[in-house]
Amino acid sequence: MAELLSGAPVAAGLCARVSTGVTRLREQGVIPTVAIVRVGERPADLSYERGFVKRAQSLGIEVKRVLLPETVGEEELRSALEEINEDVHIHGCLLFRPLPQRLNTPAVLGTLRPEKDIDAMTSASMGGLMVQGTPGFPPCTATACIELLEHYQVKLLGKHVVMVGAGTTVGMPTAILMMNRGATVSVCNIYTDPQRMIELCRGSDIIISAAGKAGLIGGDHVAPGQVVIDVGLSLGADGKLHGDVDFEAADPVVAAITPVPGGVGAVTSTVLAAHTVQAALRAYGLDGI
Repeated sequence: MAELLSGAPVAAGLCARVSTGVTRLREQGVIPTVAIVRVGERPADLSYERGFVKRAQSLGIEVKRVLLPETVGEEELRSALEEINEDVHIHGCLLFRPLPQRLNTPAVLGTLRPEKDIDAMTSASMGGLMVQGTPGFPPCTATACIELLEHYQVKLLGKHVVMVGAGTTVGMPTAILMMNRGATVSVCNIYTDPQRMIELCRGSDIIISAAGKAGLIGGDHVAPGQVVIDVGLSLGADGKLHGDVDFEAADPVVAAITPVPGGVGAVTSTVLAAHTVQAALRAYGLDGI
């Protein structure tokens, strides 16, 4: 049976670092504050918002909600982001996506200043993955993968990582973060030959899957000694949440695996809080957490 890489202790350790940063800020009279911008009332957005607000407030981070109707115009939405840009008391911003298709998403996201972009929504933040030292932050889920691997002391230097999924939210940025830490990375996408993907996965040290397809990674994909990070999340016919990895098939074979739920997802909202505090520290010229 594999070691279970639970996200709970990772989130707890990160919360302790965030709390230290909040204390330092409040000693300077600064209240770290994040703005949540939501268009409409999609159930998934509402659920994530509730969870994040609870986590942020428990850490001493204030939350300002900017709630806009589904019918909001592009100029009104961009104006709301401009106000956040100019408000020195707001240090980070989370805009729920996807936006309505009628809106020009790149133009809207480009309105936000990268130093307040805590989830890599802007092109400047994404570019910062490859150009170290630029403002902005990596995507929270990609960062959560790194936090989890570091917590469990999984070495990346010289390791072969297979990234299943090449999306701009998780797959691509996670692959870049892995390469930045000295890993050799193979990226599989929807066009990868299934047999070739099996061969790549079986020959790797670490598998990270973020395809959002339940059971995509089965027993044929895994080998002894591997670490498996399951980022995928989809609702099954049984009404339960499932990851990309067939847990029952992989668990007896691999060395370590994340559960779904309770793995990477348990860390993501805490990373968002950490980025907010980090943005506030930067704004006042203080060292990071």
